[in-house]
Amino acid sequence: MSPTPSIETPPPITTEAFVDAAAAVVRLEEIYERNTGFLRNRFEAYVNGVPFTTRVRAHYPFVRITTSSHARLDSRLAYGFVAGPGVHETSITRPDIFRTYLTEQIGLLIKNHGVAVEIGESNEPIPIHFAYRRDINIEAALTIADSSAFTRSLRDIFDTPDLAAMDDAIADGTFELTPGVPEPLALFRAARVDYSLRRLYHYTGTDPEHFQNFVIFTNYQFYVDAFVQLSQQRLASGEAGLEAFVAPGNVTTHNARLGGGTTGTPSERVPQMPAFHLVRPGCRGITLINIGIGPSNARNITDHVAVLRPHAWLMIGHCAGLRNTQRLGDYVLAHGYVREDHVLDHELPLWVPIPALAEMQVALEEAVGEVTGLTGFELKRLMRTGTVASVDNRNWEISGPQVIRRMSQSRAVALDMESAAIAANGYRFRVPYGTLLCVSDKPLHGEIKLAGMASEFYRQRVGQHLEIGLKALERLKQQESERLHSRKLRSFAEVAFQ
Repeated sequence: MSPTPSIETPPPITTEAFVDAAAAVVRLEEIYERNTGFLRNRFEAYVNGVPFTTRVRAHYPFVRITTSSHARLDSRLAYGFVAGPGVHETSITRPDIFRTYLTEQIGLLIKNHGVAVEIGESNEPIPIHFAYRRDINIEAALTIADSSAFTRSLRDIFDTPDLAAMDDAIADGTFELTPGVPEPLALFRAARVDYSLRRLYHYTGTDPEHFQNFVIFTNYQFYVDAFVQLSQQRLASGEAGLEAFVAPGNVTTHNARLGGGTTGTPSERVPQMPAFHLVRPGCRGITLINIGIGPSNARNITDHVAVLRPHAWLMIGHCAGLRNTQRLGDYVLAHGYVREDHVLDHELPLWVPIPALAEMQVALEEAVGEVTGLTGFELKRLMRTGTVASVDNRNWEISGPQVIRRMSQSRAVALDMESAAIAANGYRFRVPYGTLLCVSDKPLHGEIKLAGMASEFYRQRVGQHLEIGLKALERLKQQESERLHSRKLRSFAEVAFQ
């Protein structure tokens, strides 16, 4: 047998109990910064040709709570408590980004259970790639890889990302607890979060710290143009409560009231799913992401945005109207989904219902009424509530009578390619979701999207549709987070963190 290689680690940090959430988060930051700094230092030595005879390792910090009581807590709560007695733990990354979130979650645990939380070093190694805020290009760094200085492979020395261990078993309810191991405290462990933080920058062109807690997904550039114009106008006017507007490349326009000006350099290439952030203190602003067309993009981006634990996300985009009584420009408020997109069938079987969330539905309907001036029965002239079908075939309308028959049997009133995936992943990851679409064509009734018609439609409707989405999110911000994060999204034995 070959001998077990020795491992170089930073000096161990003693686990400590805290009854103050803010102090607990400070300790998380201290451990995280100390350990990632250690890894960066050793990696740079490796790149510069320093020989290594041992492996190098450092670990993520953890949060742990131990309870012994079966006492029933406030049944109105959706999160902030563990499901039963025992030891519950999760590893933590980037506490600088999640400071507000962690302070709230840890504070609720201390308050609801009346016990201290413990902060220490977990047994989850930090992959060397994740010790850097951005992706490190290993191939570029090792430009002299054939040099005799590199006598050992990177993976022989440092921990690297283990994608097989970065699954969503906790969220999907397939996690199997090993005897003697603490139960999970959060949906995502640290390495899974780190993976998504880097994917977010890759796909959206903006750093994860700019993302806000209220998110709009759209499938057309016209909504981006309107959002950028509106945001710039609000900042130029010095609107109170706004800090900045961030575009791909982390190009930041500051509020005129705070001195104004723009910093950053635009991305050389347009990212695949560009994100734009209207920033408020405490991440209470709005992020808009152009996800493009198709359910794969919708599933992909929501897989990653979910680790930021937003308070709500909306799909605001275009759809095909399926009823002859609909007109171009009418709105569809989804209260159910036909999932013909197939991108989440394995993780979330089709027999799982994706319920409408009352808080989201009310906010959207009230916003439509406020912007259009219509109420009650008159509102039905412009907006229909019903089932939205999402498909994975852009040319569904020429795919034969079977597809049309299925849409009719489902009683769907609109069809797109993204909404069901966004709602389904919201349900899966416990993120409140809603969908408000605008009818841009009616291919089953001879009204297909032509260039001239589309231009006029976009000119008239995009601004109004976006305004409705923004007002709906403002209404949701006024609600208590405990009410917004519905119990409908929580499973039988749910993790404590929101």
